[in-house]
Amino acid sequence: MDKMFCVIVFGVLAVASMMQDATAQTVHVVGDSMGWVIPNNGAAAYTNWVTGQTFRVGDTLVFNFMTNQHDVLQVQKSSFDGCNSQNAIGSPILTGPANITLDSAGDHYYICTFGSHCLNGQKLAITVSSSTGNPGANPPNQSNPTTPVVPSPSSSRQPEACPPTPFAAEPSSSTPGGSAPPPASSSNTILASFLLSLSSIALTIFI
Repeated sequence: MDKMFCVIVFGVLAVASMMQDATAQTVHVVGDSMGWVIPNNGAAAYTNWVTGQTFRVGDTLVFNFMTNQHDVLQVQKSSFDGCNSQNAIGSPILTGPANITLDSAGDHYYICTFGSHCLNGQKLAITVSSSTGNPGANPPNQSNPTTPVVPSPSSSRQPEACPPTPFAAEPSSSTPGGSAPPPASSSNTILASFLLSLSSIALTIFI
């Protein structure tokens, strides 16, 4: 019993770890290989990068930059648009690379406060979602078309229209009394092989 309990506990832990991996947060490297710098094509560089990302609460933003050359500061939209730190949220991060965890849903704005870096396009605006269950609303809608396509009377009429029962009765009559046991014996053999395989697996676990 102790070994069986250990096996059950191990299985539960394995399933829990797999579920943790499935719901693991995503790490977003801002700008990918470009990093957190003054982009050549202005703010459009980070705007285009955001279009290929999905941000959720718990995800992490990684700002790759050289210390003493750039910084990261979260601000409100007014400061984002005006490239100033008057409405800052927290303190600037001066050491790179900087990791920021998205802890709330909504719009998040980040700028670099060095010189005119923000005016030259070193600014990032993202929208963070708190829910991942939106796609789950589609399956109920897909189930609706399946309900009208259930012509049960037609399906019940088909077996009545094609009664090949005499053909099934002829081979069974060829072996009277012996026709019924064969399917039972075949099912018994399948069940026996299945139980044998289970017992062998149990033996390998316990031994």
